[in-house]
Amino acid sequence: MSHLLELTMYQISQIFLLPTLALIALLFLYAFWVLGEFVMLAWLRRRGRGKFLLRQFRNQPTLSDDQLDLLAHKALENPRIASRVMPMLGLVATMIPMGPALKSLSDGNLAEVSHNLTIAFAAVILALIAASITYWVVNVRRRWLAEEILEIQSLRGACV
Repeated sequence: MSHLLELTMYQISQIFLLPTLALIALLFLYAFWVLGEFVMLAWLRRRGRGKFLLRQFRNQPTLSDDQLDLLAHKALENPRIASRVMPMLGLVATMIPMGPALKSLSDGNLAEVSHNLTIAFAAVILALIAASITYWVVNVRRRWLAEEILEIQSLRGACV
């Protein structure tokens, strides 16, 4: 009975390799998209534009601090999630091929061991690169949004 359970768990885990690799590939591309957006925002900010919250406030001066905070969180939500999920996906993509690699090692099939370890290490490297990019962008953008909130509060103080 326990052998059947172990075999079933092994087979189920193998099903998740391709979807995990596909997610890593998509999020890797997404990380570079986020980096591109960040570079454009940095360029706009140097020119005195690209301040998302300030623009929202000027369009709707009745926005409360809570609403501005919510807009800031919403602006960072997707890259923040990506930066947190990518290391987990990298770990999953590392561990799934390890089972077949160890089995191949015990069978003496070094080519299959090499193939599985290549998949494992490539996946974790791409996942960590993507996580690093999105983590860095999220933290700098979080500071930018905090600066904008302070600027909005000073504008409100000047109007009173």
